[in-house]
Amino acid sequence: MDIRPITERYSVSPQISAGDAAAIKSAGFTTVICNRPDEEVPPSHHAEIIRTAMEAAGLRFEVLPITHQTMTPDRIARQSAIVEDSDGPVLAYCASGTRSSVVWALSEAGAMPTDAILDTARRAGYDLSGLRPALEATAAHARS
Repeated sequence: MDIRPITERYSVSPQISAGDAAAIKSAGFTTVICNRPDEEVPPSHHAEIIRTAMEAAGLRFEVLPITHQTMTPDRIARQSAIVEDSDGPVLAYCASGTRSSVVWALSEAGAMPTDAILDTARRAGYDLSGLRPALEATAAHARS
């Protein structure tokens, strides 16, 4: 596993497996969010297989598949609400961790300065500089 902290309460990771449940629990996470559609992975990594292992380890598991086409304001708000409602640190995963970091970045637009969002993602190993126009537009929309 390659867990990358974005904030104290939110980390991202590339694809995890059912066998990672104990390590995720031991790392202090309480909630896991799957941002990867099942169509992208073999059956052994489908969300319901991973859900069974995560829940058996005592973790909350949420499925919110995200693609470029489905990264809507409603889904961004839903992910933010899952993080907010979690009783501890959250691990979100997708193919590389990028989508999960983009969802976080868009949820922070308007609440954090764009440069701070991009710097935070960069420190975690994600170059989201191409997202600057979307972050600034989202922030401007939030202010109006």
